Amino acid sequence: VQLVESGGGLVQAGGSLRLSCAASGSIFSIKPMAWYRQAPGKARELVAAISRSDGTTYYLDTVEGRFTISGDNVENTLSLQMNSLRPEDTATYYCADPPDYWGEGTLVTVSS
Repeated sequence: VQLVESGGGLVQAGGSLRLSCAASGSIFSIKPMAWYRQAPGKARELVAAISRSDGTTYYLDTVEGRFTISGDNVENTLSLQMNSLRPEDTATYYCADPPDYWGEGTLVTVSS
């Protein structure tokens, strides 16, 4: 069972990317619900999360208004729409159903 992210890449500042996450294997036990990121030399941080029960969302203050998290309970997928990207958003982004299930990450690089 694993979580698989996709959609990372290189984009210029001000651009957009959409990250996706899907659970493979025995998907019924895993509900991806959060995106984390880790930049080189920095600690991992929670970027956005969504409640699978009522859709309540949380955003890191520096991405509020630029990023949108969404989940599909039927397909058991998770997405992160990232707009107005900044160089400081450069990091490896991880999909998670914390604390036990994590993807391997997808690299997002924002050039200035």
